[in-house]
Amino acid sequence: MGDTQSEDTMNGHVEDINGKGTAEHDSNMKEEEIDGRFSRRAIMVVFLSLLLDLLAFTMILPLLPSLLDYYAQHDKGDGWYSMLQSGVNHFREFLGIPDTERYNSVLFGGIIGSLFSFLQFVASPVIGAASDVYGRRPLMMLTMVGITSSYVMWALSHNFQLFVLARIVGGISKGNVSLSTTIVTDVSTRKTRGKGMAMIGISFSLGFIVGPMIGALFARSAAAQGGAFYVQPALFALFLAAADVLFVYMYLDETLPEEKRAQSFGNSFKEAQNLINPVSLFCFSAVKKTTKKDMSMLRLLGFIYFLYLFIFSGLEFTLTFLVHKRFQYTSIQQGRMFVFMGLIMALVQGGFVRRIKPGKEKRMAVMGMVILMPSFLMIANATTTTLFYAGLALFAFASASVVPCMTTLVSVYGSADQKGTIMGIFRSLGALSRAFGPVVSSAVYWAYGASTCYIAGSILLVVPLLLFTMVKPQKMD
Repeated sequence: MGDTQSEDTMNGHVEDINGKGTAEHDSNMKEEEIDGRFSRRAIMVVFLSLLLDLLAFTMILPLLPSLLDYYAQHDKGDGWYSMLQSGVNHFREFLGIPDTERYNSVLFGGIIGSLFSFLQFVASPVIGAASDVYGRRPLMMLTMVGITSSYVMWALSHNFQLFVLARIVGGISKGNVSLSTTIVTDVSTRKTRGKGMAMIGISFSLGFIVGPMIGALFARSAAAQGGAFYVQPALFALFLAAADVLFVYMYLDETLPEEKRAQSFGNSFKEAQNLINPVSLFCFSAVKKTTKKDMSMLRLLGFIYFLYLFIFSGLEFTLTFLVHKRFQYTSIQQGRMFVFMGLIMALVQGGFVRRIKPGKEKRMAVMGMVILMPSFLMIANATTTTLFYAGLALFAFASASVVPCMTTLVSVYGSADQKGTIMGIFRSLGALSRAFGPVVSSAVYWAYGASTCYIAGSILLVVPLLLFTMVKPQKMD
């Protein structure tokens, strides 16, 4: 009888344990399911928000050469454009360079593009670090409101001064892309992060497909009606940005819980300086919680990223001026060029990059850099649109593959409360390269012509390519 009671008691305990185990298992399964749903929702919200932002942002790309020609004709007297042109002419005479006035718009465009990216360089790490303390959502809202304000100023830019001020406000506010990559990092695992980053890449591709063509169509419509051709594109960009603000406000949930946030933004000037000092950025000095080995790889990846984007962004920026001068492309033809590039980028991102297995990102990034070298040579020597578009196809493939793969490689480093800082610094290094790339490439283009500019870019790509062989990616968990 006693044995029977003992057996019954033991069986009861076993049933209780099994019951608890089953309950805990079911609970864990539910948590994983909820986390998966939350992750997919957050990534989709980021994707749609970036798409709206990039549609607005890319509308100006095919218009920039014509915009600068417009201000050259209308900004007379003591306007900023006239002052800049006078300074460039004195500089040209000082160097003894032959008359390059036909390329002045290329140089001015490079200066404006570099100014925009320099401000983005300053703002990105500060916004990233602030989001580690205050959360991703409020900082995302703040950047989107700033971007919307810049489009208001663009729509009102009847002179060159207002146009430049609009680009300044836009550059300071352009931290939303860095925040988007940080949000994807927050809600993904190391094994799924590549797919999340690829979604960001797809939004860029789609933005480049549709945005430039919309801008060109609006500009043509406005010109036909006899008005300033930039007003309609600017107003539509404003509409998209305002819709993006509303969308983010309604659907973006916070992805960084309070218990995982950094305790303070920085208690000393030195810590704040780490976020904007170029030397500190290259050293990733604001990142505290990481091993010596990981820090070494972060610094190497950051330096390679800077070199690659310095070359790539400079030549990318001059593309619209090249076709404007060499092939006399209209805004519509330039819009079609961006559609062609965007379609290839979308196909590569959606059908190839998104399917890359964890650990294969380095190989893909190297392949993209190798492909970019003949692309630059083809564009440099293109006298027909056929050869130019062949080079452009290779260019688009590299554009769709290198940066997303490098971003994935960097995103695995750091603890949860340092992700925003790391991604902000990485993004800021890219912005720093874009701050110098366009103006340096435009200056070479202005002084020596397009062919020399692109051939030099192809040769210089050897440097980041060789450095990439030293990278040893962190293994995925």
